[in-house]
Amino acid sequence: MPANPIEHHPLPPFLPPRATILMLGSFPPARECWSMEFFYPNWQNDMWRIFGIVFFRDRDHFVENGHKAFCRERIEQFLDEKGIALSDTAAEAIRQRGNASDQFLKVARPVDLSSLLTQLPDCRTIVTTGQKATDTLLSLLPDTPEPPIGGFSPFLWQDRSMRLYRMPSSSRAYPKPLNEKAALYRDMFLQTGLLSQI
Repeated sequence: MPANPIEHHPLPPFLPPRATILMLGSFPPARECWSMEFFYPNWQNDMWRIFGIVFFRDRDHFVENGHKAFCRERIEQFLDEKGIALSDTAAEAIRQRGNASDQFLKVARPVDLSSLLTQLPDCRTIVTTGQKATDTLLSLLPDTPEPPIGGFSPFLWQDRSMRLYRMPSSSRAYPKPLNEKAALYRDMFLQTGLLSQI
């Protein structure tokens, strides 16, 4: 039986020049699962519903009207205004079972973290969105302790004092209700100053 192929990441990082937060997932699902050409494209993934709840109190804020799809333009504009960069921790990966599950995703080559942070001089916070992303990033930051879910660990990158937040996966395979996940993300965005207390 032939080995599963190595897949190259299909999206360039989204890097607003004044971003203060870099959010890192694991790797995109297979393209047939996409509802848009952007990060967290799967209609069944709740990341953009979490953002809608946290920032607009509307889980459907980033949904395309009348379609089972998210609005890339609205998402990109929002991320640019807030200063949130997006990428993934795997630059190349192998789907050992041919699906989108992190459990069967093997990282063949991790992201070039130094390149990302060099392009984001104002970034002081990295957020991983799930266990696979956290494990992969920690392999690049071996002296950084693993944070608890919803919490952070401080670390030093070159001359920058930074925080690594470990957030729950937005996949529905992660067994936590949407509003509970959103509450953890809300706390993180409050702590990092991107959300005002209401």
